[in-house]
Amino acid sequence: MTLTRKLWIGIGALIALSPLGLILPDHFKAGSAWGEWGTDEIQKMTGYVPQGFQQLSELWKAPMPDYAFQGWEGKDIIQLSLAYVVSAVVGIAIIAIFSLLIGKGLAKKHV
Repeated sequence: MTLTRKLWIGIGALIALSPLGLILPDHFKAGSAWGEWGTDEIQKMTGYVPQGFQQLSELWKAPMPDYAFQGWEGKDIIQLSLAYVVSAVVGIAIIAIFSLLIGKGLAKKHV
């Protein structure tokens, strides 16, 4: 088995495990993952939102907020798990495509 094939199998396993980031906190009533807080959660935890954080939060809107499709906020855990898997596949595909393009561009410069 080639190294590339082992890499893709490992990535596939990580994709399959990605819903654990949704299921485990829900099961243990842990709330949001550490560091993935929005301004509303920061407000609840600290009583205020730092001005710089507020400004930066408005700078970028994620294409798949909360790793789900738009309008799926009230869906059950199974459907949201599917959205996590789709989000992982889309993210990995984008990274792989950009990496290949950059690699090909760098390879042409050194030939």
